[in-house]
Parts: sequence; C-alpha cells; structure tokens
Amino acid sequence: MGKGLELSIIAELLIYASSKLVNLALPLAILLSSIMSIGNLAENYELTAMKSAGNSLIRILRPLIVFIAVVAIGAFYFANNVWPVANLKFKSLLYSVAEQRPAFNLSPGVFYNGIEGFSIRVKHKSEDGKELEDVLIYDHRRKDTGNRTVIRARKGVMEQTEDKRFLVLSLFEGYSYDEQLESGKKKNVFPHIKTHFEKDVLRMDLSSFEFSKASEDLFANSYDMMSLSQLDVAVDSIQQRIVRSEEDLVNYMQQSLIFHRDSLPFDAAPGFKSDYFYNKLTLVQQRRAISVARDIARKSKSYIERTLEDVSNKDKFIARHEIEWHRKFFFAFACIVLFFIGAPLGAIIRKGGLGLPSVFAIILFVVYYMITITGEKMAKTGALEPWIGMWISTIILLPLGFFLTWKAANDSAIMDKEAYSKLWNSLKNSIRNRKKLREDSATLP
Repeated sequence: MGKGLELSIIAELLIYASSKLVNLALPLAILLSSIMSIGNLAENYELTAMKSAGNSLIRILRPLIVFIAVVAIGAFYFANNVWPVANLKFKSLLYSVAEQRPAFNLSPGVFYNGIEGFSIRVKHKSEDGKELEDVLIYDHRRKDTGNRTVIRARKGVMEQTEDKRFLVLSLFEGYSYDEQLESGKKKNVFPHIKTHFEKDVLRMDLSSFEFSKASEDLFANSYDMMSLSQLDVAVDSIQQRIVRSEEDLVNYMQQSLIFHRDSLPFDAAPGFKSDYFYNKLTLVQQRRAISVARDIARKSKSYIERTLEDVSNKDKFIARHEIEWHRKFFFAFACIVLFFIGAPLGAIIRKGGLGLPSVFAIILFVVYYMITITGEKMAKTGALEPWIGMWISTIILLPLGFFLTWKAANDSAIMDKEAYSKLWNSLKNSIRNRKKLREDSATLP
C-alpha cells in the first residue's frame, strides 16, 4: 500500500502466490467432485441401473480412475516443474515489493524524507499537487554535515520530467542559508552565508522510486524452489559437508591430545601407570600441566559442541529437503487416495449437490489436512522421519479408502437409517429376551 505499484505487478504477485494453494485446492476439489458426481448418480438410481446391468462399481468408475490417474501425473509434473519456478518468482517479486520505497507523497505540514539528500516541508499544497506555499528544505546531500544548508521560499512549483526520473522544484522569492566549515581554524572567519533569490531551481533524482525486480539467484538455493534432481544434488552436497566436519573433528582431537603425538607408548616400561610422568614433575610443573590440560579440555569441548550443533543443523536442513522431495509424490498420490474415498462415499450416502456431500467432504478434508500438517511439523522438528511425516495422512486414509470401496461395491447400507434402526431394535429385543430368561430361570424351583 502506498508504494505506487502497477496493477500488472500486483496481478503477477497474486498469480505466483496462488500456486501455493494448489496443494490444498486440488485434493479438496477431487474429494468434493467425486462425492457429488457419484452421489448424484446414486440418488437418481442411475448407479443402481448400471449395477443391475451386470457392471461392478470398479468397472463403472474405470473412466474416472483413468482420468484421476492423468490428473495425478499432472499434479506431479506441476509440483516438480511449475511449483519451484512459481515459488522462486513469488519470493523474488515479494522481496522486490517489500524493498520498494513508498510513492512520492508530499503532505502539508509534514517533513518528507523520502528523497535521498533532502528533507522537505510545505505549508500548503494545491489540489493538483504542483503549486506549493511556504517551502522549507534541508539539503543533506553533503554527507556528515547536518542541517548546514537550508532553503526557504515563499512559493514553489513542482513538476516531474517526462521520463519520471527527476523532480524539478522551482522556488520563488526565498533565501538560502549556508553554514561554512573552515578546517584548521578555531573560529570561522565566514561562518554563515545568506543568499536571496528571486528564482531557484532544484533537480532531485527520483530513480530510487522506480520498481526494480531483485535477482532470482538470491533465492535459487532454497529447498522449496528445487526439482527432484536438484534436491538430490543438494542433499548429497550437505551430506559431504557433514562428512568433512566429522573428519575435521577427528583430526583436531588427534592433534590436540598429547599422547597421540608422543613417540613413546604408554606401556613402554614394566608396571607403567597413568600418573607415571605426572609424579616426576615438580609441584609448579604439576599445576602448570593441570592448567594446560584444563584449557585443552575446554577448547576441545567447545569445538565438539560447535561441530555437533553444526551437524545437527545440517541434518535438519537435509530433512527439509527430503520433506520437499516426498511432497511432490505425496501431492500426486493424495489425489488418488481422496478419489477412492470420495467416490465410494458418494455411492453410499446417495446424495448429490452441495448439501450433505459438502459436509462430508469438508470433514474428511479437515481430518486429512490436520494429519498432514501434524506429520510435516513433526518431521521438521525431527520427531519423525521425513518420509513418515509426509506420508502419515496417506497411511491412515488409504485403509479408509479400501474399506469404503469394499462397502460400496457390496451395496453396504452403512448410511441407511433404517438399517441402524433395525440393528438397534434387534439389540433391544435381544436384551429384553435375555432379561426375561433370567427372570424365568429365577422363578423355577
């Protein structure tokens, strides 16, 4: 807001940002559409007619299964090729927008510091913004000089050049105050210069207000902007750095410990003990040896802790890369799983439209999304392996898909109120009969 961005820049930013919503919109759309379409067929008894003609549910769904397979392949291509590019362009464009300076806006009675090297205040400004009254300008173009140059004019006219790069400020009937600095003197001979002018023209550079896109190379190494092959290369590079850090730790410890550099083995003499050399030292030498050993131990501990922390951070960084690697496959497979949940569920509930199917779709999608987010968070913190964290929602929902498909293929009445009513009545009758049998057995002699 207030940065003077063109509508094309805003539209481009929104288009790139919308790519992040595809991983939410596409699975939900597949789940909802499958429930609605198959539910509509079942509600109008078209599904029953096809089954009575000898077609199984899987055969009826075969064209949709082929279509969903094509959608899943397209989803994988999108996640591997389009998504990283869109994320890269979105982040670089968002960074450019954030760094963009606010548009030039000179308000009456307020000092404006948006133009580098100047601080401007006007008392009144015309409606078109060109004519100014009581103009006060502090010139800071000379670095580290403070408010030494001040310009004040009764009125002024403000215009921009045709290329919008420079602001031309014409000042009328004013004074210029300039405080001079004379180096090497305790007291300035000419400490102040006051100049009266009928007209003065200031030319101010506005190039800093022009929108410029940041280089995409600044964000190209981020894990969410890589394809599968790039992620594999990045993970391999990080693992090599971990190996080098571990090798450096071993080399450091071998060089820092004295007995690794000693030419005499510990068991060179019979009856050798660990304090053999220490007991031969004087008291002063023993204290110095203890002090040196303490310093070596502290430095070694500090180096080990830094190395372990660095390795731990690299492991977490590898986990982020692996999460993005699995996300591309998980995104495509989730479309298939949610279809095999939505299609049989629509056949079971036998309702189309946006009523009951929407309720079931939203509930199932919320469960799916909560499990997915929880698994991803746990994978990022290291509580779960990346592949488990990313696939946990699929692992939980896949059996549900098989169960619903099996029930729908066998015309199960799990959504039929009458079936549950009959089951409840049978349970009540069974309980009543058992109670009567116990009462009759109690009355027998």
